[in-house]
Amino acid sequence: MEWFLANSGMVFERAGEHLVLALIPMVLGLLIAVPLGQLARRNRTLRTVVTTASSLLYTIPSLALFIILPPILGTRILDPLNVVVALTMYAVALLVRAAMDAFDSVDDDLRMAAVSMGFKPTARFLQIDLPLSLPVLFAGLRVVSVSNISLVSVAALLGVGNLGMLFTDGLQRAFVTEVVIGIIAILLLALVMDTFLVLLEKLLTPWTRASAATTRQDGKADSKAAQFIADAEIHGEAAR
Repeated sequence: MEWFLANSGMVFERAGEHLVLALIPMVLGLLIAVPLGQLARRNRTLRTVVTTASSLLYTIPSLALFIILPPILGTRILDPLNVVVALTMYAVALLVRAAMDAFDSVDDDLRMAAVSMGFKPTARFLQIDLPLSLPVLFAGLRVVSVSNISLVSVAALLGVGNLGMLFTDGLQRAFVTEVVIGIIAILLLALVMDTFLVLLEKLLTPWTRASAATTRQDGKADSKAAQFIADAEIHGEAAR
């Protein structure tokens, strides 16, 4: 605890760098995966190609990708851009499959109803497909957020600033406290990010709360009705 209080400024600085390196690829991955998932959903051949490519892409070791990208991008090995590009690729690999599943979850009857009401394809996508797919899409987004926050720490092996540097520095000095602080900080960062996504999902999908409330009310009504019937039967038997 004393070490953390003495070095809290450095820890928070590393946490900020860590969050940026995890958040930017997640947003970029989402912007790429959503339209790609929509196209793949409507084309069986493209869907097969995208599914296979995303599975293969995610099997590439992150450290190897961080090393391979600088010659390809023309960047320095310590450039954070390498981490952003690598994690964006991983985010797309995970999110494109989540996007396809999310769009598959939308009822086709609703799509047909929108078409019959005169919705253009773009308007139908923005007003019907995308909003109704958000619960499934956010589930995938939460997985990506945790994955990115974990993978960013690997970049510390290359000297890119993030919380993973607490691991490398602590290991070099055989100072376990610094390693433990790094683990706790990453866990807290992942928890904060996941909580933010849960709250954002609730904000963007108010109809799910209304549906849940209706279900609970129906359940309570059914329970009361069952209790009423049971009480009536008991009184009936007593009267007989």
